[in-house]
Amino acid sequence: MQGFANLMWLLSLALIVFSGFALLDAAIRREDAYRAADKKTKPFWLIILGLAFVVNLLFPILSFLPIIGLIATIVYMVDVRPALRQITGGGGGRRGSSSDGPYGPYNGGR
Repeated sequence: MQGFANLMWLLSLALIVFSGFALLDAAIRREDAYRAADKKTKPFWLIILGLAFVVNLLFPILSFLPIIGLIATIVYMVDVRPALRQITGGGGGRRGSSSDGPYGPYNGGR
């Protein structure tokens, strides 16, 4: 029984870290990127991910509430976060030049 309890504790810790990372990531993204990516609003995602984080802290993993929080966190990580990163140009090894505008490179009207 002790092994099962340890496994559940590790799983709960992993969920807390995962939802905490998603909440932190959502907090550092720009508000206009959410609108540009057509992915609800920044306050909406901060509330949803904040609730998921608190639920993971307060409730055991065997409850249905952490599962709902996990689903919300997964939706953010696989749908919203990549869209925001594409809009803001974060990650992917692609760096823009200083002449890049919000919709791509500026070529001076040529």
